Amino acid sequence: MALHIDYYVSLNSPWTHLGAARIEAMAMAHGATMRIYPVDFGAIFAKSGGLPLPQRSPQRQAYRLQELARWRDHLGIPVKTHPKYFPSSETLTAGCVIAVRETIGDQPAIRLAHRILKAVWQEEKNPADTATLSGLITDVGLDPIEVLKLGEEPRWAERRLADTQAALDRNVFGAPFYVIGDDLFWGQDRLDFVERRLARG
Repeated sequence: MALHIDYYVSLNSPWTHLGAARIEAMAMAHGATMRIYPVDFGAIFAKSGGLPLPQRSPQRQAYRLQELARWRDHLGIPVKTHPKYFPSSETLTAGCVIAVRETIGDQPAIRLAHRILKAVWQEEKNPADTATLSGLITDVGLDPIEVLKLGEEPRWAERRLADTQAALDRNVFGAPFYVIGDDLFWGQDRLDFVERRLARG
């Protein structure tokens, strides 16, 4: 029986961006299915003891920048450590990803989420801008008029609230978070352990 990965992301997370291609490749290599959840990490932090970036101590903020540069260089993935449009509003982007997930499929939703992250962290683009988002949707082979119209429907905001509560119930507290059965993995730096779990079957 194929394994399944529940994949909890922030559409503003550089760590999610750094792990994006690798988690897709791992899932494909091991025949695992994957479902993406662009949940509200502001709400998750409020209930799990985490702090939004601006509220963290100067020491933690400085260390984060060093780690970003280290991982960027280690993985060879371009990352702007101070992107122009970070953080960007996730209201419409998350709505579109969830709408695609629920009406078109998991893989197109994952591709769109990863394209949004690349726009923020590599290309200095603002995915909260409708025209920019339209182009990103086109880039992943979807109809921008259809997806944008769908993404604005209030039901996806309600679904995001439900997904966020479900994430809290599963002890999710950071991004990216990978859940395989009862096994929890926080952070792209835990992908080696994710791969070992997938290999066990």
